[in-house]
Amino acid sequence: MASRLLTIGLIPGDGIGKEVIPAGRRVLEALPSALGLKFKFVDLNAGWESFERTGAALPEETHKRLRAECEGALFGAVSSPTNRVQGYSSPIVALRKKLDLYANVRPVKTPVKTAGKAIDMVIVRENTEDLYVKEETIKDTPEGQVAEAIKRISQRASHRIATMAGEIALRRQKLRAAGNPSIHKSPLVTITHKSNVLSLTDGLFRTTAREALSAAKFVQGGVKFDEQIVDSMVYKLFRQPEFYDVIVAPNLYGDILSDGAAALVGSLGLVPSANVGESFVIGEPCHGSAPDIAGQNIANPIATIRSAALMLEFLGLEDAAAVIYAAVDANLEEGKLLSPDLGGTAKTNEVVEDIIKRF
Repeated sequence: MASRLLTIGLIPGDGIGKEVIPAGRRVLEALPSALGLKFKFVDLNAGWESFERTGAALPEETHKRLRAECEGALFGAVSSPTNRVQGYSSPIVALRKKLDLYANVRPVKTPVKTAGKAIDMVIVRENTEDLYVKEETIKDTPEGQVAEAIKRISQRASHRIATMAGEIALRRQKLRAAGNPSIHKSPLVTITHKSNVLSLTDGLFRTTAREALSAAKFVQGGVKFDEQIVDSMVYKLFRQPEFYDVIVAPNLYGDILSDGAAALVGSLGLVPSANVGESFVIGEPCHGSAPDIAGQNIANPIATIRSAALMLEFLGLEDAAAVIYAAVDANLEEGKLLSPDLGGTAKTNEVVEDIIKRF
């Protein structure tokens, strides 16, 4: 069988990104040869340290080489300042806009087979607009300073993110039909919004998402949809997480829900994501740069390893992704080599090697 060569950009960023991105590379390199994949890696810079060193959080070379040379990428983490710094903006937010990576896809599932209420959902977050357009102003008034931010919701972005959610629900249903025991729900997309207060912006998201999910391919595929106001969504997510299949939300709500959902499965160190566009995908672990543990070889690499698998999945390489998912699940189910965030004592490299030996 002829091999396929994939060129993948590696952007470690800051903190533990410099440890988990090499772990993701190591796993990709170790995939069985029978899968017919070979990898070429392009090392690229971005992040707070890059900004301090060069004045650019996202160097133009990084963006250009991703576009010109790579089919996908892995992004580690960024140590963004909490206070405003002149000239600095998040490089991952910039990449999402520059590469039109309009969907942030975050699977959340229980780490081992669970009797009864197993959690197995995917949160699909719109990735390009909402408050993340970062159009803010501040002005002086007789009552003091007033700051304002633009919340932008478009019909186009809402339609394509809801369509992505429906397509993910269809794909999960096909896995159920094939007898995959890890996916046990009926296909359901839950639209999350706050249109009872934000009747124009969230109202547009709600109505557009409902229209998109009413398409014939979803109806014929058995995909149903419902909706939740975001505050009740948070409550129900924690009270009955086993109920949910696919959740679709505007940018801000999706960000909050997906980080909160990570608490349901033990650790942010387990939760992957993929920034997905029409022609490019970036795998990105959901955790931050964790400067308190950086350089200690104790960071959990599983979120990055799963993000690498998710990247492969959206590049159409489901078989290779399945090999990685199965190996990670086996590591977690056995439970002998777990990183400290999961109550274990294993080092980052030990977890990586244990997963690789299960290929």
